[in-house]
Amino acid sequence: MKFTTPQPLQHEHEALHERLRQATQAGGEIGEAAKTLARLTHPHFVKEDQIALPPLGLLAALARGEWNAEMAEVLPLTEQLEAELPQMLAEHQSIVAALNRLRDVAARAGRSEIVAFAEALVEHARTEEEVMYPAAVLVV
Repeated sequence: MKFTTPQPLQHEHEALHERLRQATQAGGEIGEAAKTLARLTHPHFVKEDQIALPPLGLLAALARGEWNAEMAEVLPLTEQLEAELPQMLAEHQSIVAALNRLRDVAARAGRSEIVAFAEALVEHARTEEEVMYPAAVLVV
């Protein structure tokens, strides 16, 4: 069975990727801080797309009481997420540190849209830590 990330989460990640891409093109200190952030986030986002977000595609069906034996095929993903969770949380610490640097550089440059992006991505990381990762681990 193929497990797919819920579309709202896909769209949110795509929007965050695009905003980060735009920040990398800002040039100067902002662009360099954004490029550092991009180097940290890319492998993390890939891992999320592979193991953390697809199990969430089952939540709506499970909440409706729907279950079938094929859904158990998600267990290797949830087990891998549970095993890699400490590393993913450590990655978040590095990402948040890079986001704080980007926010500070952007604030000094008067780039409020980049400040807002950095703050939104910090909040997104907290949502993953407190809601999405735990929910994915609990699927099936």
